[in-house]
Amino acid sequence: FTIIIDYYRDSDGENDGIVHDSLLHRAGKLYVLSTHSHSDHFNPEILEWKQHRPDIQYIFSRDILEDRHVRFDGAVYLSPSELYHDNTLCIQAFGSTDVGCSFLIEVAGKLIFHAGDLNNWHWKDESTPNEIRKSEGDYLKELSDLRKEIKSIDLVMFPVDSRLGTDYALGAKQFLDKVQVKIFSPMHFGEDYKAVTDFALIAKDYN
Repeated sequence: FTIIIDYYRDSDGENDGIVHDSLLHRAGKLYVLSTHSHSDHFNPEILEWKQHRPDIQYIFSRDILEDRHVRFDGAVYLSPSELYHDNTLCIQAFGSTDVGCSFLIEVAGKLIFHAGDLNNWHWKDESTPNEIRKSEGDYLKELSDLRKEIKSIDLVMFPVDSRLGTDYALGAKQFLDKVQVKIFSPMHFGEDYKAVTDFALIAKDYN
């Protein structure tokens, strides 16, 4: 099986790279997931893949349907707390601090978490104290809901976005404080690789 989550563009450009050259041609079931409707997480091109891979199972956050970004009957749409499962995997939708969902995926004896836009999205350098408190409270509630379900995750994909300024890694650190993570994969940093290399020093503290 293959799981593609929040396809935006391919690794070598819009339609060139590992997705088009390899993943779309792999044998086995193909799952295509989108956590929400933002253009850097949902590219309508993925719907065209069905022409070449009729076995695709699409699993989308319900906001993609409700915001009329797509009128597509060939997908499962999930809201937070809802489940999808088949003989290969189980996907549980959790909330977000932006639109859409985050996804916890149980497959092949592993747990994978894709945060979507779940993060402590506060801009400390420009937000008011009340805005910061609300953003943090919303995030910690979502984190608490996840923590009730699971204490350890094999792979976590989570935003480490330096646009947040001083505390750009706060949400990631709070996640790691609550949940034991074996592999942490930063995302949502564009081409700002310094943010990732800086975060690597923090990640060492969490083994």
